[in-house]
Amino acid sequence: MVATFYDYVRGKTDEVPDGYSEKGLNVYRYLVFLGASQMIESCYPELKNHLGEEDWTALIQAFVKQSAWTSHFYGDLEHEFNVFLANTISEQE
Repeated sequence: MVATFYDYVRGKTDEVPDGYSEKGLNVYRYLVFLGASQMIESCYPELKNHLGEEDWTALIQAFVKQSAWTSHFYGDLEHEFNVFLANTISEQE
């Protein structure tokens, strides 16, 4: 059940796991997005300005959904975000 919780919160699925409410899980999903967004913005403040709000939101949502981020600490996101960006750029080339 833990894996399905994390998959929902990270946006990998929209299927609400048994024993949870969609409203409650959406709060968790938003808080994970917000924490990741704030942490990455603190490391790369000009990136958000350069991309604009819509593209920034899409980038952070893709990072949260697709990255291999497994740490429980937001401070570890900078390295994972760099890996995500490198993988994303290499896929586009």
